[in-house]
Amino acid sequence: MFPRDFAWGAATSAYQIEGGWQSDGKGPSIWDTFCHEKGRVFGDQNGDVACNSYELWEKDLECIQQLGLTHYRLSFSWARLLPDGTTQHVNQKGVQYYNKVIDDLLTSNVSPMVTLYHFDLPQALQDQGGWKSPGIASLFDNYAQFCFQTFGDRVKLWITINEPQVCAKLGHEDGIHAPGLKEKGTAAYLVGHNMLRAHAMAWHSYNSRYRSEQKGAVSIALNSDWCEPLNQGCPKDIAATERDLAFKLGWFAWPVFVTGDYPEIMRSAIDAQSRKLGYNAASRLPSFSKDESAILGTADFFALNYYTSRKVKPGGGCEKMLCIKGDQDTEEVLDSSWPISGLSWLAVVPDGLRKLLKYIKRMVSLRWGHCRSRMPSAVCITRTPSQKWQKLYKKMGSTSVDILHGL
Repeated sequence: MFPRDFAWGAATSAYQIEGGWQSDGKGPSIWDTFCHEKGRVFGDQNGDVACNSYELWEKDLECIQQLGLTHYRLSFSWARLLPDGTTQHVNQKGVQYYNKVIDDLLTSNVSPMVTLYHFDLPQALQDQGGWKSPGIASLFDNYAQFCFQTFGDRVKLWITINEPQVCAKLGHEDGIHAPGLKEKGTAAYLVGHNMLRAHAMAWHSYNSRYRSEQKGAVSIALNSDWCEPLNQGCPKDIAATERDLAFKLGWFAWPVFVTGDYPEIMRSAIDAQSRKLGYNAASRLPSFSKDESAILGTADFFALNYYTSRKVKPGGGCEKMLCIKGDQDTEEVLDSSWPISGLSWLAVVPDGLRKLLKYIKRMVSLRWGHCRSRMPSAVCITRTPSQKWQKLYKKMGSTSVDILHGL
């Protein structure tokens, strides 16, 4: 189905698999704190042990070898390497652990792809304001440079931040992810802004200080469902779909890949809702300064996590209060023909990936034209239920053709 040099791998994240939450000098992360608060998580479960990969890494490596993977995406625990989040206190046991993981992978002819941030901010930095604080961007850049210096001789594929939209919205608007804040209509936009600033600073640091010697590639991993109008011929549904994609994908893709700024449709929707509710202060969606416009082009490839698809129509928002859902003014529904996995929200829609990739190609072409060599892409198909693999394999046929022919 795919050519011999196609990168086929698996992905994990530190909090989800490592365990060892306070082993060998690791500091607490916001997910440690969140899960230890009673009632936050179903059954009060936590990641204190998880898969215990910190102790059982060799077993994980055996699985990787048995699968014949060419790549393995993992994330570093910021708090395991830098317990207080700063380079003033380096945990050498954490450095040794990740050195072993990387070296074992390379010995097994598996290329590591490292994510620097997968939702698990050191609690020490959250206590100072976390991602809402403007200073977090410089702290992240320091952390990133520490990792480039320490591991970059062997790691050639880097992701700065995984799914910033999820971290911003679920962690700071909905309160269902760490750090569990529900600051509707404001905090998520600020968090997203600072994440983009942090990503860009790290990319520029790599580009100017490490790229010539290490010859690696750096990007940011975005997530998006595919969205299409509930009624294809309805102008209101079409407009709602455009807004939905702007808030899902465009929020972070446009600043990095298209214009250096947020989608105008997103800013207009936010400002219109502010006026409607009598909010007359500055736009709730921050603006980039002249220096921060250097965010445009800060990616060496397009990294995408795709899960599922949605049909979209207007409405479903919180009309009488400031919130992202009210700003979007969209409601998402499932198509009854789509199979549902063990998770109620996760419909199995493989051809949505093809549609989303084509949409991204058109979007990125606004900036890059049709020169594919300047903007390669990495596509991560994540968390597909095992019982659906056979159906997915069949459906992926046409999608693979699109990938191989440049979408």
